[in-house]
Amino acid sequence: MTNSTSSDNAHNFRVAILDETTFNPGDLDLEALVELAHDCQRYPNTSPEQRLERLEGINVAIANKVVFDRELLAQCPQLKAILLTATGMDNVDLEACEEMGIDTYNVTNYGTPSVSQHVLTLILALSTSLNDYQTMTRNGGWSKSEHFSSLQFPIRELAGKTIGLVGYGTLAKGVERIARAFDMNVLIAARAGSDTAPDGRLLLDDLLPLVDVLSLHCPLTAETHKLINRETLEKMKSDAILINTARGAVVDNAELAQALRDGVIAGAGIDVLEQEPPPADHPLLAADIPNLIVTPHVAWAAIEARQRVVNKTTQNLRDWLSKQEQPEIEVAET
Repeated sequence: MTNSTSSDNAHNFRVAILDETTFNPGDLDLEALVELAHDCQRYPNTSPEQRLERLEGINVAIANKVVFDRELLAQCPQLKAILLTATGMDNVDLEACEEMGIDTYNVTNYGTPSVSQHVLTLILALSTSLNDYQTMTRNGGWSKSEHFSSLQFPIRELAGKTIGLVGYGTLAKGVERIARAFDMNVLIAARAGSDTAPDGRLLLDDLLPLVDVLSLHCPLTAETHKLINRETLEKMKSDAILINTARGAVVDNAELAQALRDGVIAGAGIDVLEQEPPPADHPLLAADIPNLIVTPHVAWAAIEARQRVVNKTTQNLRDWLSKQEQPEIEVAET
């Protein structure tokens, strides 16, 4: 008789990628990830109704937004690992996974350059009235100007201005580095809900009146839900701008929309909403809101960042395979 090797057994695990289009794989290299599996099923998207069928006989599920609740997991006895192509794990019942012996992995620290770049892109676009000038030029406004330069909208330098960071993890620190390169001053808010501020930080109420830019990088918690609302916006300078690349519900978006109409602050750049994709009648999608840029949750999505997601997921799968205890399988001689 002969014994199979650990490597052979490892490659016999069946893998399913349930929502490939969430990281737009068309311009990425997935070869190493796919080759790790003996059998890799790949799906562009998976609806809630399709989950059970597609997980039948699958040992490793790779997904981004697919929900793995207790009811589903109980019906998937062969499922041994869930690999998320994202940092957040709120779509997985982690307690149920632990009880059922299902390993869970996520990817972290893949998007700092991309997110930091997007934050500064929004700040620069708002500070230079970029969209207004582009629209004016395309509509013939420059051609009708009496002078060589058509100065219809405000332009502000970032040098010497102050940016306030709410949340001070890896992404916020990436923004801090770029902001300092623009000669901006940086203030850091104390953790939401704190009564006192540690050295080097300010309570949010004390920070708000001091900043020219407020950039959000905090997780969504009970303390940060609608942290930024009409009351907090009114504590900011009237020429300040708000940037949100954190979570949509950190901001009361209906109150932000009205605050922009009322001139409470000068502008906002928003990459995340509380419901994604948003309904067509979302408050921040109204056509009459001035000085607002809304992007469709793409701050993280530079091609380099998305490739890092794939590479880190591949390493997670490799790590999981390497730690499996492979029993010897006896094969009868013929």
